Amino acid sequence: MMSVLRFLLCSQPKCSRRVQQIGGFTLIELLVAMILAALVITPLLGFMVNILDTDRKEQAKATSEQEIQTAIDYIARDLQQAVYIYDADGLTRNSNADPPGILNQIPPAQPAGNCRDTGKCKPVLVFWKRNFLRDAIQVKDSTETDDTFVYSLVAYYLIKDDQYPWSKAARIARFEISDGVQDVGGEMCGSDYPNEKYVKDKCPDKGFKRFNLTEQGSNLKEKMNKWQKALANYTQDALVLVDFIDQTTDNPPAATCPPNSTNPNIQWSKVTPGNWTSFYACVDTVNTTAEVFLRGNALARVQNNNLDYADSKKTYFPNTSVRVQGRGYLFTK
Repeated sequence: MMSVLRFLLCSQPKCSRRVQQIGGFTLIELLVAMILAALVITPLLGFMVNILDTDRKEQAKATSEQEIQTAIDYIARDLQQAVYIYDADGLTRNSNADPPGILNQIPPAQPAGNCRDTGKCKPVLVFWKRNFLRDAIQVKDSTETDDTFVYSLVAYYLIKDDQYPWSKAARIARFEISDGVQDVGGEMCGSDYPNEKYVKDKCPDKGFKRFNLTEQGSNLKEKMNKWQKALANYTQDALVLVDFIDQTTDNPPAATCPPNSTNPNIQWSKVTPGNWTSFYACVDTVNTTAEVFLRGNALARVQNNNLDYADSKKTYFPNTSVRVQGRGYLFTK
């Protein structure tokens, strides 16, 4: 018995050394394994990074396409209510020019919110529309209410100023001022409207003044170009409709309108915000018609520099357009 125990005790260390020699790895083996792993993992990692970057860019493209389409659909619905659309003459001449325009009657000459700098905030699409109001007036000798409408002045601007929290590209903002709801038994609304009374809490917006079709002029355009705001300064902000609009000025596609020869009844007037062509309009005031062009900038969503348009990167600059004729009408002799 003792001989058996002695044999086991003597042979155990030898077995342990044998197992360790057979089951372990040498330093060379570990280094070779690490090199092989690096050679396999590195290209796989690069491939995954490339896939993720491509997916991020494609998502940016899709988001830009959706946003500019939503924005132009909104503008189109707005324009459908138009009764008069200002062309390039109305938006580039100030009210002291001959013939006059409305350039210094609307922001940024009259500040409104984030649209205060003439060089950074350019009007593109300005029009009057009928604004429908539900249950706005009280029926006389009744508890019932009735619908009505008021006139509103709407303006769309292209803004480029790198102001936080907006992108380094451009953006489009919308400004609107509306008339109040008149009521002979209502209340006064300040010195700008000394002979008028309005429904309580439904006064005209600050700076609003109705257009005057009795103004001297040979046509509607001349009369509307003479419009001037009320004395009070605007208090409404120009609210951003969509961001990530192309800000390129040196090499974008040219701003062009459809040739007038295709439809002799339409005479286009091109309204462009300076040397930007990412947001512009072709306007025919006689027919209350406008064709609006819009181009986004998806590159600004994925990088902080080299954001300008180039033919090699045009897939990152989705564009769209829409033609709308206003349903309203203004009669003048």
